[in-house]
Amino acid sequence: MGVKAALPRYELYFYNVVLCLAMLWAASWIYEVSSNANRRTFKSSIKPGWYYIGRKMDMADVEWSMWFSTFWAHILFALSGHVIFAKICSLLAPQYRSLVYMVYGILAVFTSMGWTYVTLILSHCVLLYSISLVKLRWMCFSTGLMTLATFKMEPFVSWQEAFVTGGFDLRHILFYGGCGFTIMRCMSFALENCERKDGNYSFLELLKYNFYLPFFYFGPIMTFDKFYVQANKSDLSRKEREMWNISLQALLNLGAIVMVDVLFHFMYILTIPTDMKLLKHLSDWALVGLAYWNLVYDWVKAAVMFGVINTVSKLDHLDPPKPPKCITMLYVFSETHFDRGINDWLCKYVYNYLGGKHDNVLDELVATLCTFGITSLWLGPGWGVFIWAFLNCFGLNLELWTTKLFSMEPFFSVEMAMSEAMSRRIRAVFNTINFWTIVLYNLLAINSLEFAKLVAKRLLLKGFPLSTMVVLFVTYCLVQLIKETERRQALIDDPDPIPPPAPP
Repeated sequence: MGVKAALPRYELYFYNVVLCLAMLWAASWIYEVSSNANRRTFKSSIKPGWYYIGRKMDMADVEWSMWFSTFWAHILFALSGHVIFAKICSLLAPQYRSLVYMVYGILAVFTSMGWTYVTLILSHCVLLYSISLVKLRWMCFSTGLMTLATFKMEPFVSWQEAFVTGGFDLRHILFYGGCGFTIMRCMSFALENCERKDGNYSFLELLKYNFYLPFFYFGPIMTFDKFYVQANKSDLSRKEREMWNISLQALLNLGAIVMVDVLFHFMYILTIPTDMKLLKHLSDWALVGLAYWNLVYDWVKAAVMFGVINTVSKLDHLDPPKPPKCITMLYVFSETHFDRGINDWLCKYVYNYLGGKHDNVLDELVATLCTFGITSLWLGPGWGVFIWAFLNCFGLNLELWTTKLFSMEPFFSVEMAMSEAMSRRIRAVFNTINFWTIVLYNLLAINSLEFAKLVAKRLLLKGFPLSTMVVLFVTYCLVQLIKETERRQALIDDPDPIPPPAPP
């Protein structure tokens, strides 16, 4: 049945009420646990918060604290300088703006990390550029993956880390971020150069692409073909209300930062999962709520961090990758990702390249295995990453197998015989189970194996049948509301044709 299948309004109102009450109930449990801030395990990550709130604050996420507490002034200063110089160049010499982006980026990297780090980055760029001139796709991939592996294993990591000197606290994070994203960008450049039939892209174009400061350290990754076209276009006129939309997006990012910081004063969703003794004594609702809010927070963090960078890049007349899709809106593995830039890169060069139309089971299996293999290398090989990659790879293939199975007889005839609303309800039941498999699988990536195992045991074994059925019913309500949002969007994108007027 189509995505435009509708449900009665009173049914949707009921789903909204159930979901809101369940969210408030789970949040009340987490708030009650968070009020016990004197535990020994809390002292390392619970710090004094805002004076006006009068409560301590969850500071367990180093990345969030780095961006919006400790080093926000450094990041804001660097990005503000980029915006100012880019604007001056756009007004005086717009044809050279990509060159100005590169010069400012190199100077900023040199100032923050030193000339030896810039030399290291340039050596990787020279290596992959040289390989790209051969125009052999497999050779570019092999060289890029081997180069990326040198940042994941000893003794290569220690040797390359020696190029960075000084006691700047942020240097360790900037080192891995800059090097990792540099390799991925250079691979994109090399693969696009292989596809070019007439000549080669110049080495200067690679430097312009790699040293664009807003994307350099933290991403997101924009594939070279898109960056090359957008950074070198001569028409810098803006669409109607484009600046208003950019300003509104900046205000939304600021509001999200404030909202998350306030939330951290009342709900210690990051610190509590680190105390396994405490977790074992929590209620089922508190544990399920923690799992859900951990994933929601990880999406918010990615959306805000990429949102800040994307706002700057939009001022430079670029169209960066969109923020990731919220976990609240996900119930299929094919749309699950927390970094849309990496996802677009993998889809273009690996998943879609090997999987074709994604209708062949064997091709899909090979494509997903290669995609999650590269993803595991990008995240850093480890048992937690391997388990996460295997489970998500299995889930993605299982969706294809299930879709093919239910498109056959007698399932197809049975579904066609029922109403669209009933078909949507039955599909939502299967999507509900899929939703929690996505939640449990991705807890491995953003939290820990022990926490994911505890949530799974409590949800499937110890809490069965009461807690299990109640949680699944609430999730079913959530899935139906997601489907309703998709239905309304589908009606906007592809409205139904207006029926002809009745004859007189």
